[in-house]
Amino acid sequence: MTKKLLLTLLIAIIYINSGFAQALRIPQNNNFPSSAGRKIGVTEIEVKWNAPGVKGREGKIWGTDVAYFGTTVLGFGSNTESPWRAGADECTTISFSTDVTINGKSLAAGKYALFMQLSPDSTILIFNKNSRGWGSYFYDKSLDVLRVRTTQKKNQASLQERLVYNFSNQTENSVEISLDWERWSIPFKVEVDAKKTILAHIKREMSGELGFDPPSLEFAANWCADNDLNLEEANNWITSATSPNLGGSSTFRALSTKAKILDKLGKKEEAATTMQTAIDKGSAIELHQYGRQLLAQKKVNEAMKIFELNHKKNNGAWPTNGGLMRGYSASGNYKKALEYAKLALVQAPDDVNKKFLENAIKTLEEGKAL
Repeated sequence: MTKKLLLTLLIAIIYINSGFAQALRIPQNNNFPSSAGRKIGVTEIEVKWNAPGVKGREGKIWGTDVAYFGTTVLGFGSNTESPWRAGADECTTISFSTDVTINGKSLAAGKYALFMQLSPDSTILIFNKNSRGWGSYFYDKSLDVLRVRTTQKKNQASLQERLVYNFSNQTENSVEISLDWERWSIPFKVEVDAKKTILAHIKREMSGELGFDPPSLEFAANWCADNDLNLEEANNWITSATSPNLGGSSTFRALSTKAKILDKLGKKEEAATTMQTAIDKGSAIELHQYGRQLLAQKKVNEAMKIFELNHKKNNGAWPTNGGLMRGYSASGNYKKALEYAKLALVQAPDDVNKKFLENAIKTLEEGKAL
């Protein structure tokens, strides 16, 4: 035996006896690590799971050892009655950056293990504090934060080979999440108080460095004004944004926001003075949009004054003829509205506006309001 071979054998013996010997492990692709997320307003939702496949077991998934009904003792050192882990391998986790409700039941912001206690026609969703466990082998019921029932949809038309969590039917305040696998779908609805969570987010941001940034202060104040929330603080924000100490933003947008907040606070005279200053600074586009806002509020006479002022101030430039078209139409004077619609059509800067005005002319020629 050569010295080199002898040295190799001695190293191998020392390595094995020292307890460091490990079996060779080849990564397996049986269950795919997966994640999916969605945002509702400022609320971030994320689901992480390992996705098993049907692998020819159609009709042999639900109510079997794969995805069992009720709870069971899984063994391998676990002696606890455990629900299904809603995936494979490590436990499925779901996180929410703000408070939410699940099928109408409150759940605080946080990261949770998601388990499911299945039965033939309904499922109990279980949100558990231990989000680092291996599956549900060491499930601890005392760590459950929320249990809520949902009803699965069975016998879906298409076979879902890999277990997946899908997001659907999203609105401003809610989204539906469903576990889809084989021919079952297990849905639940997540809802947030969008205005409450957005306002809380804005307040946090305004307490930091963005509280010194005029555009951010202006955005925060305008959001509050549009949603009739937090108006006193919004007034402080817009006052800071227009203050000379921070550069004194005196644009139409900033001043009109300030006027809107003052009006909502009942400070009518100050609001009117501030709005007049904003109008004096407004561009043709800004005044046109302001006039349209007044029309949307059914303030036809006020809107007409803005459209007339804008037309005179900007010598009939685009889009001031279109503004008078809208104003006269809202006033019921379709003949004058048609006159200005034709003038606006000649000025149309793109095909979208040209098409709109062509249709507007047809409508007005028929004696109908826009």
